[in-house]
Amino acid sequence: MEQIKVYDAEYKFMDIVWEHSPVKSSRLVELAHEKLGWKKSTTYTVIRRLSDRGIIENKDTVVYALVEREQVLRAESGEHIDKFYNGSLKLFFTTFLKKEKLTADEICELKRIIEECEVEE
Repeated sequence: MEQIKVYDAEYKFMDIVWEHSPVKSSRLVELAHEKLGWKKSTTYTVIRRLSDRGIIENKDTVVYALVEREQVLRAESGEHIDKFYNGSLKLFFTTFLKKEKLTADEICELKRIIEECEVEE
């Protein structure tokens, strides 16, 4: 898969798929109606679009997620950083940290994550 792109409404639908996968498409219609207020036709349209893009598979009326939530989050985060911060993680973090106040535990956790990334390289 080259690029993962999931739009806002599709992401809400994918939350349902990730939670219930594998799930019958008829059950997805019920869940999408309950949680998103969607009609049957809307649900089947989104199933087809996501299937066409390789995000899910609809085989014998059973829907499976082909990508994990983390994959979508990484792709969307990267696109966001590219679009708004010219691809600069440093600028992103600087902007974020000027607005948000982190606890000491959160700072330690971020340092640990950065150190793990350094080791992997």
